[in-house]
Amino acid sequence: MGSDEKDADDEKPVHAVTVPDFYIGKYLVTQTLWKKVIGEVGSWTCFKGKNRPIERVSWNTITQEFLQKLPDKGIEGWGYNLPSEAMWEFAAKGGIKSKQYKYSGSNDSNEVGWYDENSHMESKSVGLKAPNELGLYDMSGNVSEWCLDHWHDTYDNSPNDGSAWIDINAEKDKYQILRGGGWLYYQSNSRPSARDSTLPDDAHDSVGFRLVFSFIS
Repeated sequence: MGSDEKDADDEKPVHAVTVPDFYIGKYLVTQTLWKKVIGEVGSWTCFKGKNRPIERVSWNTITQEFLQKLPDKGIEGWGYNLPSEAMWEFAAKGGIKSKQYKYSGSNDSNEVGWYDENSHMESKSVGLKAPNELGLYDMSGNVSEWCLDHWHDTYDNSPNDGSAWIDINAEKDKYQILRGGGWLYYQSNSRPSARDSTLPDDAHDSVGFRLVFSFIS
């Protein structure tokens, strides 16, 4: 996890992480899925389209409303959640099938993602570009993706078991991790190890999310 990218101190140090078993969404959560769960799209999104990713949804809204309304799959101890940062990066890099591409699924970001120079400054329907090694779409670009973790400036003292790095006693306005770049971001932000953050109440038109299904302790 992490990288030796120049001028990216927040991606250091490179370190070994063992992630637990988990399933992750093939696609970003779309406006269609959001509507099925929440009941309407309304002002949640800036770019309307049933197959476009939902955006302008805050971390708080996702964790306190959307996730609470998802059906129980009947597997004891397992449930839906946002990915930990380690889960997200493992999946974006292609997991055990990784070919060490610069972006998620290719060395050419135009093959796999949408960023400021090719997006026409808007989100796109999911799955239009090529998938990565695990068959996951839009992990480089389109919209940034919320993770469970709080922001930390480096990986010093980070957990090595794939769990979310959460400061239990953190103030309510502690920044949350964003991953994947997006239509508004520079090409370099689409690298699988690139990191960003924003406040949990923020709702941006360039930020959406992807679900994981995993054991929740």
